[in-house]
Amino acid sequence: MVSTFSSKLPLEEFLQLPETKPASEYVDGKIYQKPMAQGKHSIIQTELSSAINQVSESQKLALALIELRCTFGGRSLVPDITVFEWSRIPTDENGEIANRFESYPDWTIEILSPDQFPNRVINKIIFCINQGTKLGWFIDPNDKSVMVFQPNQLPAVKYDNDKLPVLDVLANWQIRAADIFSWLKVN
Repeated sequence: MVSTFSSKLPLEEFLQLPETKPASEYVDGKIYQKPMAQGKHSIIQTELSSAINQVSESQKLALALIELRCTFGGRSLVPDITVFEWSRIPTDENGEIANRFESYPDWTIEILSPDQFPNRVINKIIFCINQGTKLGWFIDPNDKSVMVFQPNQLPAVKYDNDKLPVLDVLANWQIRAADIFSWLKVN
């Protein structure tokens, strides 16, 4: 079960708290601790972020990061995978990747865990889209579906050989729902 902590802490004070494992998120004045990733969640998260980086990183198109805290719009969220277009990756004074990301991701990906509330996870994706995120995926390993969120469009659910939309900077890359769920097979 996902832990919820009532909090009257302002966002700035939440950000000063020690990190938890699994990560905690700050939404509308409340602190929610994410559930610990399990096998299906973990393999999809690992393989998908790797697949995205294989087609994007060497050409400096985008960067996929796992469990990255993003603070924006009065919330502090830790999506399962965040993808930032290369030009939007925050850097520090040395030109290195910043430790703090105080912006919405270009693409947010959430993978439903058995102990999560689907609507709470979907709400995070919708919040990101409303803040400027270009693409959101809600992956359900049990249903073998990917719900796709894009600005100014109703969500669409993709199965099997349905091609999934990706960021425009990755337009030459194609992935299907079936590709994602093929990673669940270990033999």
